[in-house]
Amino acid sequence: MRHMRKLAMQRGVVAILDVGSSKIACLVLRFDSSGELDDTGEIGSLAGQSNFRVIGAATTRSRGVRFGEICAMGETERAIRTALQAAQKMAGIRVDHVIACFSGAEPRSYGLDAQIDLEGDMVSEQDVAQVLAACDVPEYGEGREVLHAQPVNFALDHRSGLADPRGQLGNELSVDLHMLTVDAAAIQHLAHCIKRCDLELAGIASSSYVSGISALVEDEQELGAACIDLGGGSTGVSIFIKKHMIYADAVRMGGDHVTSDISMGLQVPTANAERIKTFYGGVHATGMDDREMIEIGGDTGDYEHDRRTASRAELIGIMRPRVEEILEEVRVRLDAAGFDHLPSQQIVLTGGGSQIPGLDGLASKILGQQVRLGRPLRVHGLPQAATGPSFASAVGLALFAAHPQDEWWDFDIPADRYPQRSLKRAVKWFRDNW
Repeated sequence: MRHMRKLAMQRGVVAILDVGSSKIACLVLRFDSSGELDDTGEIGSLAGQSNFRVIGAATTRSRGVRFGEICAMGETERAIRTALQAAQKMAGIRVDHVIACFSGAEPRSYGLDAQIDLEGDMVSEQDVAQVLAACDVPEYGEGREVLHAQPVNFALDHRSGLADPRGQLGNELSVDLHMLTVDAAAIQHLAHCIKRCDLELAGIASSSYVSGISALVEDEQELGAACIDLGGGSTGVSIFIKKHMIYADAVRMGGDHVTSDISMGLQVPTANAERIKTFYGGVHATGMDDREMIEIGGDTGDYEHDRRTASRAELIGIMRPRVEEILEEVRVRLDAAGFDHLPSQQIVLTGGGSQIPGLDGLASKILGQQVRLGRPLRVHGLPQAATGPSFASAVGLALFAAHPQDEWWDFDIPADRYPQRSLKRAVKWFRDNW
């Protein structure tokens, strides 16, 4: 995959694909020549950074994706092709390489650590590779693959909190590493689907991770914050501190579940339910809402049935329990991660589902923290239509493509130092497939 990414950067254009349950978003990025990779082809937090501009953007309704995972290959392929062709047409250029992100797939986080004695007195690339190889990988089970494995902290002798120890002097090097595993089938389906679209996969990332990159401001990433990405089919949870993700999880519920509740509660088609949710939805009922009547509409042909109305209070009564359920599940995930022990406990809501009026107030009651609504960072060339919270993943993936963080496999770990067969298999699978 590093090789594919190197080719994409050399060509100067790459497509960003956010495969979601409610929409598929595609951005076409053009990189400037100043950020080309060095001769070694290394990528990481100190190499291969580049400036980019969005030259094409398109979105289409998602098909064949449930809970953030592909369930109908042919339909998803057609949806990806539709979004990609529209983005290419706007950009006026053909794109061969794509970097994709997806949510769901039952992510699980692991914290690993290791330490080694240095052979020389200066930390080299080889020493970093060896300390990463010394991490004792847990047996994470059959049918799962490592998606991210990022060193989040280095310590040299008694000095901790080093972002990059290379070139520094010391005797003992230790590392803390965050590893994220996901269901292998979800990655394989996505990779196969992109291959069927005649594209080369140049990178893959978790939606929870990239949403955090774009929705959290620099201080929040540094001091500690959680990003809650309320998508259509699933809700991603990620926790950042010292500009690194230290935990990620997903709740298999999202905005589509609220829509289906409205559809069943008011007995209207899903498309109508989505419109009603968007225009009139909310989670706090006031005295006014009993008197505000909503035209439900319909096209059954039955005049009486199609002329029904419902009060806004009734609509809020349908939406609020589901939204509360999603937030309660998020709180369980945050408690499991020990979020309340972080120095700063800011929570940022993003994603399309975060646009429900009054959600931040309800979230602060349930999660008991400071909550704000997050929009993705402004990116050069991004159309106004793609600056909303629902594009947090796509914009975050663009930032991830331009400024990748060091991952385990970016260092040439000696084969005999692989700690367990499972990791060897995972890294081999990465290198063979990408």
